[in-house]
Amino acid sequence: MRNLKLLHSLHCSIWQGLGKPQCLTVRLDTGTLLVGSDLGVTELDPHTEQVVREVSLAEEAFLPEDGTGCIVGIEELSDQECVCVATASGDVILYNLNSNQLECVGSVDSGLTGMSWSPDQELVVLTTGQKTIIMMTKDFDPITEVGIHQDDFGEEKFITVGWGKKETQFHGTEGKQAARCKPAEIQPAFPWDDKRSRITWRGDGQLFAISAICPVTGSRKLRIWNRECVLQSTSEPVSGLEQALRWKSSGNLIASTQRKFNKHNVVFFEQNGLLHGEFSLPFDKDQVKVNEMLWNSDSTVLAVWLEDLRSANEGIKDVHQNTYVQLWTVGNYHWYLKQSLHFGCDEAERIVSLMWDPESLYRLHVLCSGWHYLSFNWHWTTDRSIGDDSNDFANVAVIDGDKVLVTPFRQTVVPPPMCAYQFQLPCAVNQVMFSSDPQRSNDIAVLTTDNRISVYQAGDGVNQDSAVKIGAVGGSGSKIGIAIPKLVKTYRIKFEEGVSEPLNPLKLRMITWVKESTFLALCQGPKTSQSIVCQLVTSPEESQEGEIQIRSPITVDGHVTNLCHNLKTRTVALQLSSGQILRYFWGTDSSEACVKPWKSAAGCLVQFPQPCIETAVCTVDGEEMVLGLTERSRFFINDLEIASNVTSFVVCDEFLLFTTHSHTCRCLNLRTTSLKTLSQLSSSSSQPNDETVRRVERGSRIVTVVSQDTKLLLQMPRGNLEVIHHRALVLAQVRRYLDRLKYKEAFECMRKLRINLNLIHDHNPKVFLENLENFVKQINSINYINLFLTELKEEDVTKTMYPYLPSSSTSAPEIGTKVNMVCDALRTTMERINPHKYSLPILTCHVRKHPPELETALQKVHELRVDPPSDPEAVSAEEALKYLLFLVDVNELYDYALGTYDFDLVMMVAEKSQKDPKEYLPFLNNLKKMETNYQRYTIDKYLKRYKKALSHLSKCGPQHFTELLNLVKDQQMYSEALKLFPVSSLEYKDTSIAYGEYLSERQHYEQAGLIFARCGECEKALGAFLLCHSWQQAFCMVAQLHYTEDKVVSMARTIAGKLTEQRRYSEAALVLEQYAKDYEEAITSLLEGAAWEESLRLIYKYNRTDILETNLKPSILEAHSNHMTFLGTQKTLFIRHKSRLSVVREIKEKEQDGFLDEEVADGPDSDLYSEASSLRSASGMSSKYSHSNSRISARSSKNRRKAERKRHSLKEGSPLEDVALLEALREIICTLDKLTGEVHRLLKVLVLFGYDVLALELQQSLENALRLVEKSIPNIWQANPKMASTYPVLGPDSTVNSITASLQQPRSGGVPQQDEIFVAPKLNKNVQWKLNVL
Repeated sequence: MRNLKLLHSLHCSIWQGLGKPQCLTVRLDTGTLLVGSDLGVTELDPHTEQVVREVSLAEEAFLPEDGTGCIVGIEELSDQECVCVATASGDVILYNLNSNQLECVGSVDSGLTGMSWSPDQELVVLTTGQKTIIMMTKDFDPITEVGIHQDDFGEEKFITVGWGKKETQFHGTEGKQAARCKPAEIQPAFPWDDKRSRITWRGDGQLFAISAICPVTGSRKLRIWNRECVLQSTSEPVSGLEQALRWKSSGNLIASTQRKFNKHNVVFFEQNGLLHGEFSLPFDKDQVKVNEMLWNSDSTVLAVWLEDLRSANEGIKDVHQNTYVQLWTVGNYHWYLKQSLHFGCDEAERIVSLMWDPESLYRLHVLCSGWHYLSFNWHWTTDRSIGDDSNDFANVAVIDGDKVLVTPFRQTVVPPPMCAYQFQLPCAVNQVMFSSDPQRSNDIAVLTTDNRISVYQAGDGVNQDSAVKIGAVGGSGSKIGIAIPKLVKTYRIKFEEGVSEPLNPLKLRMITWVKESTFLALCQGPKTSQSIVCQLVTSPEESQEGEIQIRSPITVDGHVTNLCHNLKTRTVALQLSSGQILRYFWGTDSSEACVKPWKSAAGCLVQFPQPCIETAVCTVDGEEMVLGLTERSRFFINDLEIASNVTSFVVCDEFLLFTTHSHTCRCLNLRTTSLKTLSQLSSSSSQPNDETVRRVERGSRIVTVVSQDTKLLLQMPRGNLEVIHHRALVLAQVRRYLDRLKYKEAFECMRKLRINLNLIHDHNPKVFLENLENFVKQINSINYINLFLTELKEEDVTKTMYPYLPSSSTSAPEIGTKVNMVCDALRTTMERINPHKYSLPILTCHVRKHPPELETALQKVHELRVDPPSDPEAVSAEEALKYLLFLVDVNELYDYALGTYDFDLVMMVAEKSQKDPKEYLPFLNNLKKMETNYQRYTIDKYLKRYKKALSHLSKCGPQHFTELLNLVKDQQMYSEALKLFPVSSLEYKDTSIAYGEYLSERQHYEQAGLIFARCGECEKALGAFLLCHSWQQAFCMVAQLHYTEDKVVSMARTIAGKLTEQRRYSEAALVLEQYAKDYEEAITSLLEGAAWEESLRLIYKYNRTDILETNLKPSILEAHSNHMTFLGTQKTLFIRHKSRLSVVREIKEKEQDGFLDEEVADGPDSDLYSEASSLRSASGMSSKYSHSNSRISARSSKNRRKAERKRHSLKEGSPLEDVALLEALREIICTLDKLTGEVHRLLKVLVLFGYDVLALELQQSLENALRLVEKSIPNIWQANPKMASTYPVLGPDSTVNSITASLQQPRSGGVPQQDEIFVAPKLNKNVQWKLNVL
């Protein structure tokens, strides 16, 4: 649904070349024109309007000087830097553009009728006056010469067995005479046919076609030849075939024209010569003739060059015919006439040559006989209405010849080529404009080829204009009411002095309807390098045809290629061909209109890095900016590139929407999106719940957006339409509805487009809860309210599913309370409005709460059954129960009903369920016979509500205590059972004893002892305390049991022995001193535990100084000796591990530098390399570990820990030796750091007894060891290599195994325990362990 927009036109008429022009070609390197005439070749520069060079072929006798010569072909050869010219007299001439030398490379005596170079310019085909084809190389070496007219069909001749032939069919009453084929009458070529052969190449240069007059029939016949000039196929006989011929640049269709009995058609041939499709030209049968047809480079536009025949047929002499150029495009198998250029009947305006630019896809070059040159730069545009409110119908207009096809997409979606309605104009249409007035955005203005503008005003739906025809919808049988515009007035553009009126068929371009009676337009200035911006103002006359006067012309230096207008701010932006942006300032009473460079807020000039084919003005970050899209899909905002893969864009309301080559459509809110965010679009990836991104079909382009709605119209490459509701547009519309408290519209939109209904609450919880009554009354649907309630969840969808930058949620409830709060509030509101009407939603509120209030819901159903309400809107109990069963599983509801102990309610639910009465009736009858408490106990036990069952059973008397105790033991409800009985009761004691035995079985001996002690079972408590080595509690129980002194001493020695086994020497000494009265053993235990000061206290307390010499001094000397030996061993081991670590690291660095391209493992041991710095080390030296380690992944955690220890082997050459060394060094450092406290105590006792030398020796030894460790830590723990294996290692140095190993690492939330190895330990310097007296 696109039209061709004229970006720029160029008209040159002040030059004069040699003779009369006949043909032209374009130089790609300079952009100049090479024009062939009857006297020679002229090179023209259209930008400077200068003649660059003239080459006279008449002077060299290649053309006659009387002007009767003819050039049949001209081609610029870029590789050879020359131009090739073929003359009708038979000469093929090369003119070198550098040396200015002419060379005749060949001559044909019979003359030439055509020349055509292959697309790659490797071959050239010439047709001669003897009806032959000459094929030569680019060096003009002959390849072959064959006749054009061949009797054979060609190599691709069809093979048929006669099926379907007329002779084999049944003919009925016609008889056998009907089987005789009557040869079709082939009409000979028309008198106006120039009888010349036409040559055209396929785009890949593998085939070419020739159309020539058949000598037998006198009509044209088409033949297809391959690159070796071998005939491939011949067209079927086509009567009325004309001279025009052109092969589609990208495809297998060959275009020509055919004159039929009542119409004039453009027909298409396949490469096998068969007809394949056609369309009719908008002329009568004998009105025009087609001179040439041309496809542009991408085969999207077909240019048809036509000329009138009427004057010639009427026998009028000295009257020239009108010439036309029509541009046709195809979509959905329909051919549209997008542009029609009328060149009038003046001899100087008659077209002599026409061609598409080989590089610029949509640039058309036109050369007229009076040396007038025109170029037209076209591009695609979508003509859409630009209103920003709901009154805009989202109209899209499509030009099709003298018709404008319009579809209002707000009201209906009609796929092209159909439409809702169409305007019939008296002549072809060049441009369609929609009004920029927000109140009249549906008004349409149409520019026709006769320089008239017809204005159509949106009507009231009644079609009163015969020129407006109803299309696919809107007729008498249609249910869709469409407002049909009507023609208000037609204005003729009056050109005044001051605005040049060149030979340009499109004198004005880029016409924009900016005000009610004012248009803005562009035209060419006095010079080709200038443009004019002018206002078109309609006259207020009441006549049938008004005038449009050109006012306030402003000359701009440069080619203005785009004009865009902001609907809200009335700002007009102009773009020059250089990319510079200009701002148009409207005239006032004190100043005239003018154009100035566009400046940003920072005062900088704004210029696109590349000129754009589509522009728009909008507000971003509070500043008005210009958006632009280039032909190469680069998208700019001012001079900042936003993306490089954009295929289409549109600005609607506050949204910017654009499609990309990655088959996505993005919708950005310009109010909430900053320019910085926009600049990062191409580099940032979309989030999982990013509402701005949506996948679309490949090649989709934006047609229009329905303002204040959710519709986005996309068109596929094949032409069909697709309506999508972009999530960003939908959410914006829903938010608007919710802000305006339009809950019904919001609900229907969300329900239709599958938006989570939690957004109704989460958008603004406070406002929603304050307007619940409004919500209920607007929705006014039981089913809709139930649907809303069933979708409620605790999640805040504005933070998860539909995140929105401006925080719209206010005073959101805490997690876990939202559903309950909404259900309670909504239930209260509905009960206040009409509890009988909304009884089902009220039930839903009870069910949806956490936990569900099923008992309350069942009770309400029961009330409906007992006392049915008289309200006609109320529901019956059966309906309510049926609905409740829809929400809740029937078995669950039956259990809840049973839990109410209401048998009537149970029976009501059971009757609606699928349960067998033989199953539940005996059970219910049995329950009814029981005592109340025991009945409820039975029900609760059946429902597995054991706490309630225990409570009810405790009320059934002591005769059921055994059953209660069994229930407590089965369900382990000891704590709950103890709360049900007095502390002094026998039941409490029995329950406590059972609880203590249970704890003992679970090896919770201390807790068991406490329970036993509390209930008076001291003997059992003593046994439990002894098992858990709680000696204090044990001696408490001994005191309560009144043991004898001997028994206490014996028990004390037993307890002391167990404490000594656990290395609890101080506690053992305390037991021996206080309970066994064995002071010497107590002192010995303290000495064994290195409690030197405590042992001295007991020695002097009990006056056992003899122990000083016998036990204490030998013990401290032995401790000194052990510490010295240990420190020496640790220091030696530390130095050895440190040295080895340096060697291992050096080896791995060399291996990494020398074997970057080798993989870390040859086989299954690659999982070993996910640790630290061993990712890319020693590829094959650990194969002996591979098989064992590959089997440990599925073992138990204990075995995995064993495997981890085995992996960290200190054996030289092991794969993770450096990790093992780090682990060993860390362990040594931690051990030495913990040794300071113990050494400090030993130093004090050594000094006390005068062993100063030994104390000094020990202190210096530990100090030296700690100093060595502290100095070595920075060298051992350099950078943290673990980070390389924690996350996937990517980049040029990574390998398959390294990436796989890193991915196999555990991804836990915390730091793995092994990571401690790679963190340098810290020494505790706060401990003052040294003695200053030494």
